[in-house]
Amino acid sequence: MGEWAGKPIEVDVTNIAHGGISVARHDGRVVFVTDAIPGERVVARVTDDSKAKFWRADTVSVVQASEHRRPHVWSASALERDPAERAGGAEFGHIALAHQRELKARVLTESLSRMARVERDVVVEGLPGDDERSGTGWRTRVRLHVDGSGRPGPYAARSHRVIPVDDLPLATDELAAAAPLDQDFSGFDHVDILNPSTGGTRLVLGDQKASTITEVVGGREFRLSDRGFWQVHRSAAVALTAAVQEAIDGQLFDPLAHNLDLYGGVGLLAAAVGDRFGPATRITSVESDSRATDFASENLSEWLGAHAETGRVERWVRELAASSSASDRSRLARATVVLDPPRSGAGKDVVDTLAELAPAQVVYVACDPVAFARDVELFARHGYELTALRAFDLFPNTHHVEAVGTLSRG
Repeated sequence: MGEWAGKPIEVDVTNIAHGGISVARHDGRVVFVTDAIPGERVVARVTDDSKAKFWRADTVSVVQASEHRRPHVWSASALERDPAERAGGAEFGHIALAHQRELKARVLTESLSRMARVERDVVVEGLPGDDERSGTGWRTRVRLHVDGSGRPGPYAARSHRVIPVDDLPLATDELAAAAPLDQDFSGFDHVDILNPSTGGTRLVLGDQKASTITEVVGGREFRLSDRGFWQVHRSAAVALTAAVQEAIDGQLFDPLAHNLDLYGGVGLLAAAVGDRFGPATRITSVESDSRATDFASENLSEWLGAHAETGRVERWVRELAASSSASDRSRLARATVVLDPPRSGAGKDVVDTLAELAPAQVVYVACDPVAFARDVELFARHGYELTALRAFDLFPNTHHVEAVGTLSRG
């Protein structure tokens, strides 16, 4: 660290960056500042001045507040606490909910413009009930880490230090009431609290043996492991099911084509496709987690043409491209591909191989705007155009945003 580390600086905040960090300047140098809002003037403590091009700093007080600043929804993350003692996981909690969505839309549209040369306006859509509760009460899954004394809590922002807390305002009411915040979990690294749509709240301690839970989406049941992936927001699975169904261009969809659901998990989005286009729909769901694949096979059993395969997507599509016959290629060229990759995105290998297979359309579900923009540009190199885009606030009071885009061959 240099001579400025630990010292306060007064800066004007001008923009928001990917990751929920605000952008300011000090003597011409870019400073990435936490817990600030574009348009504010703040006093920030420098935490890292080791880079020549930019510094990092934490807001400690506000000189001129934004009209969008509000009391933080979580006192454990509030400005009144020393930055090192602020709980992580609610980095937008000091911003009015409507403005949070405007900032998320800005990051998404600026990423597409800068990285993919796509100019597209988008409105980040809220989910039912979130406005009424100021973006609290939505998390159905919370992981608490355990400190050396056995006390559970979230990590501090940008740290692996456990912060004991008295409440979990982003959690559903049922989960928050059941959270064992004052219990001793010595001997465990972490504890997960789940509030699935059936069966009540449960605790999963450390690496104990997994059990099965059931989630219900629009009357349809999905079985999965209590250690498996599922959308965190109480209404996210319903919202994404409808969004994917609407994102598919029905004129381009062929139920008998070699349709794909990549990074398919336990089959949520493959089921969304089947529910829209009927029992004759053929679709292959691919997932690297063999346990999730087993559940997907069960969850998709009513569609005779649906099946699930275990494999790393990049390897699976590469092998598919290498082994496809002329008739296979014809079915793939008529296909719809649903992509729901992890935060790092699909990446060049997957995009290039998919483009070689030349599906009629790709519906991309993205949880990271920068990775999404990068992949939109990669698809564009192969003649695919972003023809539709929606965004959803699946993570209120955080910087995260979900996008659903349709890419079609020009």
